[in-house]
Amino acid sequence: MSIPDRERRPSALLPVIDRFCAYLSGERNVSPHTLAAYRSDLEQFAAFLHDERGGAAGAGDVDHLLIRRWLAVLHRDHRKSSVGRKLAAIRSLFRYLLRRGEIARNPAELVGTPKKEKKLPHHLNIDEVTALVEAPKGEAFLSLRDRAILETLYSCGIRVSELTGLNVGDLDLDGGLARVMGKGGKERIVPVGRHARRALSLYLAERGAPPADAALIINNRGGRLTRRSVARVVDRYMLYIASMKKVSPHTLRHTFATHLLEGGADLRAIQELLGHASLSTTQKYTHVSIDRLMEVYDKAHPKARS
Repeated sequence: MSIPDRERRPSALLPVIDRFCAYLSGERNVSPHTLAAYRSDLEQFAAFLHDERGGAAGAGDVDHLLIRRWLAVLHRDHRKSSVGRKLAAIRSLFRYLLRRGEIARNPAELVGTPKKEKKLPHHLNIDEVTALVEAPKGEAFLSLRDRAILETLYSCGIRVSELTGLNVGDLDLDGGLARVMGKGGKERIVPVGRHARRALSLYLAERGAPPADAALIINNRGGRLTRRSVARVVDRYMLYIASMKKVSPHTLRHTFATHLLEGGADLRAIQELLGHASLSTTQKYTHVSIDRLMEVYDKAHPKARS
């Protein structure tokens, strides 16, 4: 199911979606990426409502049976995690309308969330992540910038959107700290490791000590680097990893958390460093650690070997 064409499929629900997205942007301060995902999911549902009940159908014409039919259609070519995300967007929209008194009930609350597939986060081992972050060579601007990107992602465990949103003034290289703006406009302070500080210092020196309000990570034209461009940087250097695993910028965040946990870090501390609102989000890394413990047990315990 593709994103609907708003001109080709007019729906009474579209103005409601516009108001809801304006609320998310203006009052909830959600990120542009999250806002785009909400709008896409909700406009897909508006197209389904149009096809099922006509363009005049609005929020008051939606019941839980209609939502279930939509989810059944999505299940044909979407993963459970994607279906769950779309249902969450529908629930949020109707909660918003319920609070405003525009509907009498939230039909999405009667629809169960599909169980997600159990999927452990992919991460790199020490040798692999070392090969990746040390892959950019030389003193040219792009090499210094790329090294700074890779070192910072692994050292701080921040999201790509958080990295690209950093300004020079958000860094305290002497103190080894960075001020990061996370999801929902929540600010947190994260430590910056020794190798990342060195890489950032060399990169900023090459730029000629830019002002505090300048973007930290820029392209060769001086503009702020995008999330997609950071992904291309990681893709470029993944060839230096002998295992040739599929690596994304988020893999470095997973690697950061896994290595901290394996090194004995407290799960609550990792939650704070990652900026997770819920500890349950962080707990997925315990599965990775348990796998590692079982591997050590199988190799080291006499009864396991026998």
